[in-house]
Amino acid sequence: MKFIVINEGFVCQKCGENNPPLKKTCRNHCRKCLYSFHVDENSPGDRESLCKNLMEPVSMDFNGKKGWIIFHKCTKCGKIIKNKSAEDDNFEEIVQLSKPVTIRRKQTP
Repeated sequence: MKFIVINEGFVCQKCGENNPPLKKTCRNHCRKCLYSFHVDENSPGDRESLCKNLMEPVSMDFNGKKGWIIFHKCTKCGKIIKNKSAEDDNFEEIVQLSKPVTIRRKQTP
């Protein structure tokens, strides 16, 4: 997988937050609401996606080497893409995404 470095700021299309470029890596998602935008298709930075829709943060995982990983799901096509969290991400949002999901089953009589 080829990584194309594109480190530019953007205004979030979900919440309107101004997101400046990062210093150590490339920004992939909004630091406030953690939403992303489906622009890459085959590799980071390729900008080849035809979808161009919001990507909702749906879950988190922790990797000992990379830290917190955010899983984004495209609101149009359903593609799931993972990306490292950034140092200035909204920690409260990360905590909310990290909580386990409880699934309740209907009880049969």
